[in-house]
Amino acid sequence: MTILIDGPPADSDSRFAPRDPAGRLTQLLDGDFSDSTIEPLPGRPCGVVAVRGRIAGSPVVAYCTDSSRAGGALSTAEAGRIVDAIELAVRLRVPVIGLWHSGGARLADGVESMEAVGRIFTAMTHASGQVAQISVVLGPAAGAAAYGPALTDLVIMSSAGRIFVTGPEVVRSVTGEQIDMEELGGCDAHGRKSGIAHLTVDTDAQAYRQARIIATLLTKPGRFDVRSVTDEPLDLLPASARRAYDVRPLVRALLDHEADGEGFVELQPRWASNMVIGLGRLAGRTIGVLANNPMRLGGCLDSLSAEKAARFVRMCDSFAVPLLVVVDVPGYLPGVVQEWGGVVRRGAKLLHAFAEATVPRATLITRKAYGGAYIAMNSRSLGATAVLAWPGAEIAVMGAEAAVSILHRRALAAAPDGEREQLRNRLVDEQQRIAGGVGRAVGLGAVDAVITPRQTRRRVAEALAAAPAGRGHHGNIPL
Repeated sequence: MTILIDGPPADSDSRFAPRDPAGRLTQLLDGDFSDSTIEPLPGRPCGVVAVRGRIAGSPVVAYCTDSSRAGGALSTAEAGRIVDAIELAVRLRVPVIGLWHSGGARLADGVESMEAVGRIFTAMTHASGQVAQISVVLGPAAGAAAYGPALTDLVIMSSAGRIFVTGPEVVRSVTGEQIDMEELGGCDAHGRKSGIAHLTVDTDAQAYRQARIIATLLTKPGRFDVRSVTDEPLDLLPASARRAYDVRPLVRALLDHEADGEGFVELQPRWASNMVIGLGRLAGRTIGVLANNPMRLGGCLDSLSAEKAARFVRMCDSFAVPLLVVVDVPGYLPGVVQEWGGVVRRGAKLLHAFAEATVPRATLITRKAYGGAYIAMNSRSLGATAVLAWPGAEIAVMGAEAAVSILHRRALAAAPDGEREQLRNRLVDEQQRIAGGVGRAVGLGAVDAVITPRQTRRRVAEALAAAPAGRGHHGNIPL
């Protein structure tokens, strides 16, 4: 199933001022929405425009703050309009997209504006898991307005976007730190350091396009057409099992090749990059993909990547998006920093997310799956729909060489120098055969089948298509 995303490609519309909310919404949505405006309360001017519109033909609700009116500050009227938009989207069961350029709660209104903004947060929380919420940050989203995008499912930032609770002047006066708006809350800060932004792009037009692509993947998920999937060569792993590689070409090869070139939309690509997550299509159906990336930290799970993956699993489960989990993981990253940084607590989030999920979810073990990370990456014991493995894959508590060093340290120490290496090699082979071979996992039912790389796309599609559809009944808390 190929859906072309024909959106307004222009950076601006000559009928509107650059920051005009109607102009921004025109660039996001299909065609004219002039008859679909959500009206403000009578006699009260409002700095938010909210409309019912369409993206690639599918209905959505969208709202945009007016930065030309008091910097987009939010009073009772503006907050009420956003709440109305979110509640309408829930009633219609359609995504809601917010275009943000706002200084936060209106200072002159005091506690009244803070109470009003609090109602936005409540509406977003109640809508969480019911409808997809997408935020597009086109300028500063400061103070209370920073939490609006943070409560939604996906955040897209253009290069002019800024997200921060307190601006540079306050930071300087309180802490003495010298920093500007871009360093404090720009694309690099939130795309690479904090992980708040799921996508960062150069222009507003690119931000609108990414929002349209994601909305279409969610509103037009399609159905699995297994007959359309043929066996294809996937010779993308290095010859040496010890060599690192970038998993993203493999992920793209596993997914459908879209005519518009958007076969895989990777989310949070620069944050916790030892875990790759994103959306695409397989056999015409929208799926979510998680994959360990050996190019970063050897593919180890750590506290940040576990948290990143857990929220993505919960989001996909909320919106009935099946999952493919590509596993090549040597374990959890060891160290004091990880233990003190909450790797146990954050790793437990990933265990919880998979064990709770009801959507179909297939696991593919390509090279290795060791220790607790094997369990956490959608193992059979957590309820995986299907677990497939490539020939030569290893499943064990730890790598055979490390296990031999622990289990046979006395025998190795007692062996003559000239025989020690030969003994070690024999013990490693024996350990791989007994504890680390995929054959034993198949015998125990932990792995359903060993398949060739060439069969992978078809076998994964068959497994996901055959499973009963599911959708989680929970919110998508910002883990």
